[in-house]
Amino acid sequence: MDLEFIRGDIEQRRRQIARQRKEILDLQRAGISTKAAEELLARMLSKVDELCAERDRLVMESRHKYEGKDKFILGPQIRIGGKRS
Repeated sequence: MDLEFIRGDIEQRRRQIARQRKEILDLQRAGISTKAAEELLARMLSKVDELCAERDRLVMESRHKYEGKDKFILGPQIRIGGKRS
């Protein structure tokens, strides 16, 4: 899966989770059982956790390491040099 696709999917699912939470509150106010809605919410949250883990794995794979070291380059690679004559 593409990193940008996963990020978009996570964003979309988080919006769905927000709507589901609102729906649960509405059901609670109406005095209707929310067990099924809460189970669905739990499944939605676990799927988002899986997608976040996949996103983090892809990000780690895309990072570059310093040559000969186990440290990752965290920022942009810029060379800062002095003046040349």
